[in-house]
Formats: sequence, C-alpha cells, structure tokens
Amino acid sequence: MRLLSFDHGVHPAEYKSFSSSKPIEVQPLPNEVFVPLQQHIGRPCEPLVKKKDEVKTGQVIGQASGFVSSPVHSSVTGVVKNIGFFMHSMGHRIPMIHIERKGEDDWEYLEKPDDWKSASVEELDKVILSAGIVGMGGAAFPTHVKLKVLPEKPIDTFILNGCECEPYLTCDHRMMLEKSDRILEGMAIAMKVLNVKDGFIGIENNKKDAIEAMRQRVEAGGYPFKVVPLKVKYPQGAEKMLIKAIVNRKVPTGGLPGDVGVIVSNVGTVHAIMEAVVEGKPLVSRVVAVTGDAIQTPKNVEARVGTPLKSVLENCGGLKENVTQVIMGGPMMGFSQFDVSIPIVKATSGIVCSGLTSEVAEKVYPCIRCNSCVTACPMYLLPNRLSRLSEKAFYEESDQLGILNCIECGSCVYVCPSNIPILQWLRVGKYKVNELKRKQT
Repeated sequence: MRLLSFDHGVHPAEYKSFSSSKPIEVQPLPNEVFVPLQQHIGRPCEPLVKKKDEVKTGQVIGQASGFVSSPVHSSVTGVVKNIGFFMHSMGHRIPMIHIERKGEDDWEYLEKPDDWKSASVEELDKVILSAGIVGMGGAAFPTHVKLKVLPEKPIDTFILNGCECEPYLTCDHRMMLEKSDRILEGMAIAMKVLNVKDGFIGIENNKKDAIEAMRQRVEAGGYPFKVVPLKVKYPQGAEKMLIKAIVNRKVPTGGLPGDVGVIVSNVGTVHAIMEAVVEGKPLVSRVVAVTGDAIQTPKNVEARVGTPLKSVLENCGGLKENVTQVIMGGPMMGFSQFDVSIPIVKATSGIVCSGLTSEVAEKVYPCIRCNSCVTACPMYLLPNRLSRLSEKAFYEESDQLGILNCIECGSCVYVCPSNIPILQWLRVGKYKVNELKRKQT
C-alpha cells in the first residue's frame, strides 16, 4: 500500500523506543505549581486572584483578556503564595501565579450540557472557551478561536493529527492506545461545532498498533471517520503538510488551513474537549513523554499544568550523570533548558533528556552552498539565504523572501553539514520582521 505524504522533509532517527511501550502514569500531585498567565498564542490573561487567596482545582485564576486568548485554571487545591515573574521554558521571565498545594483535589467544575449531542453549538463553544483549551501539539492556539467558522471560509473537513513526527515523543501514541474512545468522542464534538461530516485521522505508519486500535474503536463506535496511515517523515504532523498529504490541498502562502476548508486538531486537544464537555473538567493536566538516554526511567506521565520540571524528572528516577541537554518539547523544535525549576505548561508534549554529546556545541563551519537545507525545507523556502539575511539584520529583504512562512520545523538544521544554526537565525528574523510590522501599524 502506498503511504500518503508531502514533498521534501527529512527522516531523523526516531528514538521512540525509550518510552513508546510505557503506559501513561499519573504524576503525583506537586507540592507547588507555577501557572503562567500566558500559555497560548494571543493576549495574556488578567489574574483573578491575589496573594493568600484560597483556590480550588479547576478554578479560573486568569481571565482571557481578548478574543485570541484563553483562561487559565488552578491545577491544584491550595493557597496563592505569590503572583510575579518566574522563569519560563522560553528562557525569560513571565507573569505566573505560584500556588502552594493544601491537601487533595477539591474540584470546581465547568457548567456543561447534560448531553452534548443535543446541545447547541453555542453551548459547546462556551464550554470549550471556559475550559481554557489550546492546541496541545505545541502551537497553543486557543481552540475556541480555531473552531469559529467564518461565513466566507466554510469548513468541510476535519483532520485529527496523530502523527507525532518529532523524534522521542510518544505521548500522543500512548493516548491513542489507552484513551481512543475518549479521543474519538472529542473529535465528534469538535466536528459538531464545525458542522462538518468528513473526518480523517492521520497517523504515521511507525505506530501500527495505534492505527489498528483507532480503526477498531472507530468501527465499534460507529463513527464515520477514516484512519489514514501516513509515511514516516518529518514534519508530517505540521498542519500544512498533513493537509497536503491527506486531502491534497495546498494552503496558500501566508494562509491558514481554514482557507482551504480544513481544520486540524491534535490528539491531546480533542481529548481535552471531551473532558470539558462530557466531564466538566478544565484543562489542568496533560500527558508528557519524559524520555531519552539520560533519564533513569523513561515514562509517559499525566502531569498537572504548572508542575516544576524538577518534580517530573524526580518521579522518573532523576537525571543520569551523562546528561548533556534537557529539552522541553522535541529535539527538532524544542528548547534546551538551563533551569529545571521551570513549569510544565499546556503545550509541553515532551521532556527529552539527552546524553548524546554529538548534539551539543558542534563547531560551525562556513556555508558550502550545498543547498541541502533548500531540498529539505517543506515550505519551499531558501533557509540558507534567509539565515544569512537575518544574521546581517536585513529584515526587510527577509520578509520579501517569505521568512514568515517558516514553520520552524528544524529540517534545515538537521541536514546542514556545516552545523550552522539556521533555525535560530530564522527565529530571530521572524521576530524582527513581526516587530517591524507592528511598528508600521
């Protein structure tokens, strides 16, 4: 059988075996959490609590301050110890609410319909907004905004993203094996909100057990969804690549999936939709793959949002002596950490603990114009040229060459024989171009 895919891309070593066979474990409740007021694309939240306030698990502690925003909730029952700036995984300090846990969970649930099948779209949309659900594949785009259909851009297709194409990461894989019925119900709810009939589930072919499990549960549940095995290639899970592979539609330059009538959502995201709409639970926890050759006991854990990274690592036996990097996210798009006190957030899909010295501090050589990065780029950009322009601060020229279309997949860095930090320069360039555009408006 010919497996569907997209053009270009790379196939890095997978390293999935560290944790792919490990069932999901519930992380012990942390003694304290640090809940960032911005865990989403868009405007940060406004705090609704103050120091010494008592809070319950699931209580709203940060209110969305704009349309493209999402509320945050307390992930434990306890007392607000402080509201201030704490270190984030991106390497800078941002506003967070520090809560000290007091006892076990005392839940504050969402208002939800008795039966989602008979509920109105408005009711479902309100629950999804109130639950603080964002894209949990890494983008962290507010889900209630994504599910808003514009009359001029009708949606006819929904794609569930079960690719998990990043090396090491296995949380979505385990969820499809262990929580398949809940995922499918969440997918059905999302499709009702969108009023679409065509649903596809894209899964890379290195997860044959997940493909079979999802097919069986689709059939048993009577869902009109189609499970689509995909070629193992990175970045297969990127929205634009997934749309091209499954329905052969090309998202226009500068456009969004909705421009071609498609909405893509991650496995963890639709699971969160199900928990909110069916069980009344806001998004206060997520499954995280703690993996790599430098962690004592690799695991897939369900951890509360705001749990310090150090606590999660200790639950997995701690770091080995050979550790060289601790990466939040996958090795292709994640960020290396220098402080293990930073918290788990809604978009944290993995913690990769690496002892591979070849991944650290390699000498950078001049570009040899081999164009390997151009061949690998799934967005048909010129990464070598854009990187150089960014390094030399030619941001207007970078914009003209389409730097904002970069999806930051890291394929260019992976294939570069000169070890040039192409992606890092592209990120700098994108930031500067966006900064210039903001000043012009």
